[in-house]
Amino acid sequence: MGNREALGRHRWIEAVVVLAALIAFVAAYRATAFAVTLEVDGESHRVHTHQPTVAYLLADKGIALRAEDAVEPALETPLQDGMTIAIRRARPVVLEVDGEQRVLYLRQADPYAILREAGVVVGEHDTVRVEPPAPTDPAGTVVHLLVRHAVPVVLEEGAVRTLFYTDAATVGEALLQNGILLYRADHIFPGPETPVQSGMHIRLERSIPVSVQVNGHTLRTRTHRHTVGEVLAELGIILSGLDYSDPPLDAPLGDGAAIRVVRVSESIVVEQSPIPFETVWQADPEMELDHQGLLQEGKPGVLERRIRIRYEDGQVVARQVEGESVVEAPVNRVMGYGTKIVIRTLQTEAGPVNYWRVIHALATSYSASTAGVSPDLPYYGRTATGLPMGDGIVAVDPRVIPLGTKVYVPGYGLGLAADTGGAIRGRRIDLGYDDEHLKLWYAWVDVYLLTPVPDQINYLLP
Repeated sequence: MGNREALGRHRWIEAVVVLAALIAFVAAYRATAFAVTLEVDGESHRVHTHQPTVAYLLADKGIALRAEDAVEPALETPLQDGMTIAIRRARPVVLEVDGEQRVLYLRQADPYAILREAGVVVGEHDTVRVEPPAPTDPAGTVVHLLVRHAVPVVLEEGAVRTLFYTDAATVGEALLQNGILLYRADHIFPGPETPVQSGMHIRLERSIPVSVQVNGHTLRTRTHRHTVGEVLAELGIILSGLDYSDPPLDAPLGDGAAIRVVRVSESIVVEQSPIPFETVWQADPEMELDHQGLLQEGKPGVLERRIRIRYEDGQVVARQVEGESVVEAPVNRVMGYGTKIVIRTLQTEAGPVNYWRVIHALATSYSASTAGVSPDLPYYGRTATGLPMGDGIVAVDPRVIPLGTKVYVPGYGLGLAADTGGAIRGRRIDLGYDDEHLKLWYAWVDVYLLTPVPDQINYLLP
């Protein structure tokens, strides 16, 4: 037992000695190591090393370099305490030039510096664009740089030629890129899907806008047609019968032309209207003078007209009478007037008189001095028949009472129709007086026409 205890104690002392020596060695090793700063892409780390050079240190730390990476100081530089080693790694750049891709590792960040380093020349019309990171590169560590070289293209539009540059892939994209709006009806040669080539000529034939008003609707379209008729045919609009267009079918089109298609129809209608009858007068020898009576009732006739009515877009625009005929002739109304003369006797203050007609008339009176004739005139005081003016002279309208007729007027007495007057018209008489016996009249009276009966009689008095 004593020997075993002594042996154990000896081994423990040996272990303590070895541990103390190891600690002393480690302390001495750390005391002799270099302290350097390792800076990788801007991130700094303090490290201790016994490596002799920069290259050995990076290998010791497992830092692999690409040929494009930059290390400062150089790899063969001996290490010194407090030294800073800076590493700038080259970033992967996907460079796509005119559809061809290559991957480069570069330390540049500016797109144009990258292009200069890659030997890619760009002009003022070329497109340089940094594409957004791909979904597989959420950190954005890969730069995707897109370059498209623009090429010259000539656009011919009518007689106008325009040179422009484009980096578009197709003709359609090139026109759109340069703000040239295209319509479906425009013609492009070559077609919009044609790949763009340097120096190519693009011919653009513009369609023109046209509006067509038809059947209550307005159609708006664009066309290359030259006349109104061609446009309507292109749209499948047919004119039938009397339909017409405004402007006419052969009219040339202008930019922004407005065409109206008028639908025309016609109908024939028959209209009847009354024909008024006339009133005619007929002498009746059995009827006494100055009496009238209906001999025959009148009846209107019937006039029939054929009328052509023209409709344009459903509205009546014209009515034309194409013919008319009398379906039923009118029947005239016949009025009879008496021509039978009856001689009668009238008792007067001068004795009985025979008369053949009585006329109810408005009586006024006058004398030589009130007749409106100047005393200086030679015919002052003379009547229309040349007789001197005075009592018993009566002014009449000869159409009613013939001149030379003897008359009797109650309250005045006998008289002779021997004068006329400007105001004596129709059933009106002017009773004559001497100036000293003038009596003023204004009354309706019965005028008796005395025998003999004249040869010429106006049976229908005005």
